[in-house]
Amino acid sequence: MDLSYAQNLEDYHLARIFERQDSGFYIDVGAGHPVADNVSFHFYLQGWRGIVVEPQERLCALYDNLRPRDIAASVLIGAEPGRAKFHEVDRLHGFSTTVERHARGAAKFGASFRTSRKFVLTLASLCLTHRVRDIDFLKVDVEGAERDVLAGADWRRFRPKVVLVEAVAPGDMAPSHEAWEPILTGNGYAFAFFDGLNRFYVADEAAALKARFPEKPAPWDAVRHLYEFGRAPENPQHPDHELAKVLAGACLAALPTLAPEDLRALLAAGAEGPEVERLLAASETDAFRAALGRIAAPYDGGQLLDE
Repeated sequence: MDLSYAQNLEDYHLARIFERQDSGFYIDVGAGHPVADNVSFHFYLQGWRGIVVEPQERLCALYDNLRPRDIAASVLIGAEPGRAKFHEVDRLHGFSTTVERHARGAAKFGASFRTSRKFVLTLASLCLTHRVRDIDFLKVDVEGAERDVLAGADWRRFRPKVVLVEAVAPGDMAPSHEAWEPILTGNGYAFAFFDGLNRFYVADEAAALKARFPEKPAPWDAVRHLYEFGRAPENPQHPDHELAKVLAGACLAALPTLAPEDLRALLAAGAEGPEVERLLAASETDAFRAALGRIAAPYDGGQLLDE
């Protein structure tokens, strides 16, 4: 493994457990972005597939394009089916949660949140609906609602070999596993490893995998991390630098041809706060269109520059 996509080397440690396994199945609850800070993406690239659960619709929608083998569900997973409030944190999407006090805690980082109601499925019904059979690993990261996720599983019928669960409280990093660990240990799972953020458990019937866990977390520099490379067009060391340069130029060249609704969507995605409204208000003026033309000119063949 030469590149980690996960927040805390979770994929690096899992890759050690499932070394040389070129296919498999995962369930990723609280999957987040399909690439950045993602635990299961490394395995997708190795040929695996699975179910990814991400209630933030804009993030979940990305999976259809970036990870088409996966089943992506924009729902909540809980102890009982129904509907529940979901608090979506602006910008810091990893803080989004069903636990309002944790969403409010993101305010100290300058983030606000909005609340909606979403459908809740149990983990058991999710597995039944998609006719799940063998599960190599289950990952749960739901910002304080981990117990609800685990309580809604059918541990007799659907038994992941490895379960990893975020084990610290959002924001203050206090241990939180005492609230949910008995669900796992009472259903034939043994603690195997703590990486400083997540606790890993192994099913009794897969006990041989425990020997593959390290005694302590791998050193941070054991592998490169995606965030180290920054933005692809700006860093020649980024693994996708050349492709990004080509695409950036092509996108800039296409700006004057965008339909007004597409242009407004781009502006809304790229700006924040009052700046969004200002740009949207200006987007159909001659001055704004002239700005698009000036930006595009070096890329669309209108202006030839010396290399």
